[in-house]
Amino acid sequence: MTAPSTYGLSSQARNLQWLLTDLVEEVPGVNSVAVVSSDGLLLLSSEAAPESGKAARPKGPRGASADLATIVSGLGSLTTGAAALMEFGSVKQTMVAMENGSVFVMSISDGSLLGVHATPDCDMGVVAYHMALFVGRAGHVLTPEVRSELRQSMENTP
Repeated sequence: MTAPSTYGLSSQARNLQWLLTDLVEEVPGVNSVAVVSSDGLLLLSSEAAPESGKAARPKGPRGASADLATIVSGLGSLTTGAAALMEFGSVKQTMVAMENGSVFVMSISDGSLLGVHATPDCDMGVVAYHMALFVGRAGHVLTPEVRSELRQSMENTP
């Protein structure tokens, strides 16, 4: 498991990082998770350790977390635009199933998004359920101050 250091973070930020790490470790089939701000910046990430025999993805801006954050931000923007165009209201969840995996995106609060990259054989209902639990626990904690703190922490991660 790789995750940014929680040293020096507020208890709210540490709790969010713990919840995110728990989501990856406890839900079968989840590869990585990212929380993205409304402006598309990565706030939190947690990745599973690479499978044996596979090279680890680089940390930092070119790692899997940054890739997932970009995808989550793009899907969030696309589905929000589609919902507005069709006058369907706000988007609650988006799921894209592909041959070799799935991507889930769920709204948290103030435009922030939770994104999950999962294996193709994951139980989609279980993943969505645990995402909803995370959103329920994180939504009231993800204040502008905590988002700013998390953004700064991600920028300072080597």
